[in-house]
Amino acid sequence: MNFSITLKIWRQKSEFDTGRFVSYNLDHVSPDMSFLEMLDTLNVQLEEKGKETVAFDHDCREGICGACSLYINGEPHGPDRGTTTCQLHMRRFKEGDVIYIEPWRAKPFKVVKDLVVDRSSFDRIIQAGGYISVNTGNARDANAIPIGKTKSDLAFDAAACIGCGACVAACKNASAMLFVSAKVTQLSILPQGHPERYDRVSKMVSVMDQEGFGNCTNEGECEAACPKEIKKENISRLNREFIVSKVKSAFSS
Repeated sequence: MNFSITLKIWRQKSEFDTGRFVSYNLDHVSPDMSFLEMLDTLNVQLEEKGKETVAFDHDCREGICGACSLYINGEPHGPDRGTTTCQLHMRRFKEGDVIYIEPWRAKPFKVVKDLVVDRSSFDRIIQAGGYISVNTGNARDANAIPIGKTKSDLAFDAAACIGCGACVAACKNASAMLFVSAKVTQLSILPQGHPERYDRVSKMVSVMDQEGFGNCTNEGECEAACPKEIKKENISRLNREFIVSKVKSAFSS
């Protein structure tokens, strides 16, 4: 059965605008709608009334790309664990609910407009070291380098990170260490990533600091908010890799 809700949506024209919550009443909400489909419906109504639509990020709508990053009632991606905003459905809410929708709150994530933030800082971290040395040409056979199941599973779990930024948004320090540790783990565990192993972690952590992300104080909000359930044990691995990189650098200089 369809129901009615009240939306309190953060509206902000640009990074330099102060922004504010604006209320919208939305009727005939189907429980089978995804959260983004609900926002689409709101925008259609706003457009029909000649009002400015709400800007929000989206792309695949399949829980893969990480673009659909919203604070929903104070929780990154909403109330369901292991779920992106686009995978959240309106059956999770009920008649008369008031839903607060905000952009990520972190200094490195500047608000572009309304619910859209600039997450290019993550791109710059990846550009600093998130790659491996490979020859161009035909792809090598997948079984050319045997890899044990334990290591392959760890690398695969870390590679599931979609770079949405929920870990940063959930952390009181706006730390990006869960994101960085997932990328470092993914590449450092596999033999293909060993040539750049220690340069990689040093460069990526350096850029992370330059971008203004805070430090980890090991409270676990990042893991709880992550839609792909990346484990905070990766942060321990990142710290070990970073310490070894500094020791190697000291002895080689």
